[in-house]
Amino acid sequence: MALRIVSLTASEIEGVLPALAKLRVGVFQAWPYLYQGSLAYEEDYLARYAVSPGAVVVAAFDAEDLVGAATGQPLSGEVDDFRAPFVEAGLDPAAYFYFAESVLDPAYRGKGVGHAFFDRREAHARALGFDHAAFCAVIRDDADPRKPAGYRPLDPFWTKRGYRPVAGLTVGFDWPDLGETHNSRKRLQVWVRDGLGAKT
Repeated sequence: MALRIVSLTASEIEGVLPALAKLRVGVFQAWPYLYQGSLAYEEDYLARYAVSPGAVVVAAFDAEDLVGAATGQPLSGEVDDFRAPFVEAGLDPAAYFYFAESVLDPAYRGKGVGHAFFDRREAHARALGFDHAAFCAVIRDDADPRKPAGYRPLDPFWTKRGYRPVAGLTVGFDWPDLGETHNSRKRLQVWVRDGLGAKT
């Protein structure tokens, strides 16, 4: 199956937001997010990308169907939950382009889409003059009984692309786990790559 992968910016983003909200609610139910999402919250959360300077949505289409997407924007435009820990660690948020969430329909995994998502967001960040990129990965207990048998973390993939976890740098964000009716705080590990122009 041939996928069409495009980078959307500014007003182009708005048209994919309803489909992206639906995709996120479905994909993020799986480990390690275990997200009890709602379309209303997702559509409201995602709307900022259509108006945030420098934001990008890398979208993967099978014909006209959105089957995956990865978002990003300058960290200085992100919510305080993500910016503040960088400041506390002595890192300037203005120096980082932040890669937010990536979602992909399970039927399309293992076909290089993840690399395309990183390639295009990195190219977008470089075009804006950024030399540093960051993203966050949710931290879960390996002994959690909800962890699927045979689950393979993405750490080797991220490391191969030149990213590294920053010791002691985590952010906190709230969402309801599956089965929860209220938000609970999650910790996410920050990964960074310095030198976006360098080859990995």
